[in-house]
Amino acid sequence: MSWLELLPLALLGGLLGLDVVAFPQAMISRPLVASTLTGALVGYPENGLIVGATLELIALETLPFGASRYPEWGSASVVGGALFTLHGGQLAGGLEVAVLGALATAFVGGWSMVKLRQLNARWARNSAQALEAGARGTVTRLQLMGMTADLVRGVLLTALALAVLSPIATACLALWSTDARLSRTVVIAVAAAVTSGAAWKLFHTTSGARLCFVGGLVAGFVVLFLR
Repeated sequence: MSWLELLPLALLGGLLGLDVVAFPQAMISRPLVASTLTGALVGYPENGLIVGATLELIALETLPFGASRYPEWGSASVVGGALFTLHGGQLAGGLEVAVLGALATAFVGGWSMVKLRQLNARWARNSAQALEAGARGTVTRLQLMGMTADLVRGVLLTALALAVLSPIATACLALWSTDARLSRTVVIAVAAAVTSGAAWKLFHTTSGARLCFVGGLVAGFVVLFLR
């Protein structure tokens, strides 16, 4: 990929990575949205939607709260959407390569978020006296520093992931020999199994979850058949 292709994708990855925790937490970092936006940026929103829906099934397993380590899906979804749109598309193996690339990026992204938290804590400790005194400027400065660092983290993560994974995707697709329908069926089956496990855990812990799930499923089928 050229830098002209990489730069807008890296900036989008930074913005969506920022949405995961720091700001504005508007759910635009969800894979379904993030990958579709990536596909639209490249010119093929339908391809972005395909890989985004697949990644969303896997991401439903993630519960991003507290200080736990979890995958960073915002930047990873940009990587997955870009790999599928620019390298896979309708080719056999395209969805597999894109999903694997997104999963690898999400794993590294989760690690990078932990390191960012440690950096934020270090900055806060260095400003402990001002914080205890209630210095408003210090609080604002720390918040802006944290959000800026998170934006830079997302940009670098997306750029490095695409720079590394793009040639790997090209090489893998050139050697891929499994039938396209069989390949995609395996990916969708695995993603469906993951989301089924997540839904099952939710059914056991949340009152009314089963009813809401069945209602949403029925409404989806109604919309599908009415089109």
